[in-house]
Amino acid sequence: MNKLTLSLASILLASLTSGSVFALDAKSVASVNGKKISQAEYKKFLKQVTAQAPKGQQGSVNRQVILDELINREVLLQESKKLKLHKDKKVLAVLQQQKDNFLIQTVISRSPAAKPVSEKEMKEVYDKQVGSADPKEFKARHILVKEEDKAKKLIEELNDGADFEETAKKESTGPSGKNGGDLGWFSAAQMVPAFSQATAELKKGTHSQKPVKTRFGYHIIKLEDSRKRELPKFEAVKEQIRTLIQKQRIQDYIVKLRSKAKIEVK
Repeated sequence: MNKLTLSLASILLASLTSGSVFALDAKSVASVNGKKISQAEYKKFLKQVTAQAPKGQQGSVNRQVILDELINREVLLQESKKLKLHKDKKVLAVLQQQKDNFLIQTVISRSPAAKPVSEKEMKEVYDKQVGSADPKEFKARHILVKEEDKAKKLIEELNDGADFEETAKKESTGPSGKNGGDLGWFSAAQMVPAFSQATAELKKGTHSQKPVKTRFGYHIIKLEDSRKRELPKFEAVKEQIRTLIQKQRIQDYIVKLRSKAKIEVK
């Protein structure tokens, strides 16, 4: 329907206000092989097409264009019945899936999760996730190895003048090793706590003197630079926050329904 009405809306651009709109029949506007197209169907289709027309061009529409489209649809529907597509298993499977999707969307739209998100709710999320975020960012490199003793040995070599970037290329087991351990710019929240804390304690141009242990292994970190990033204003991320809240509501609603359902998994 959407594709048909969209294409029709384009056609109607050339047909707007062309000719007078004559009175509709009391019960039907046309018939195809005896199948009547009702006045109600016409009005409904006209409303849909008008709603999708560009602003300023939603005035009177040539009646014949609407009738032709409705007749075309009816001809195709009758042909589909002749071909018994309404009994085709593949067609029925697709229709069932579309029906299920529509029902799912409808139940969500009528659930508490669909309640409009207030300005207050969005501001609370902003203050918690953005407003209180640490604005500091770091630019660093690291060398990742599996054994602590190996890390300690490499630190000694670095202290004796070994090049950090070249050592990372040669020794690091992490994906950034081929790039000399370059991690680019990152915030504390983007790294595991132990790594972020160790990075924040370094002075620009220095590397860690003790291996930093994380679940990935043992790191040697070199801080190349740091800066304060400008946090986004509330208005700039307002719609993203609205979407985030709506998604969370839907998830909470589904969790609530699951908690009441008897679910068996094999």
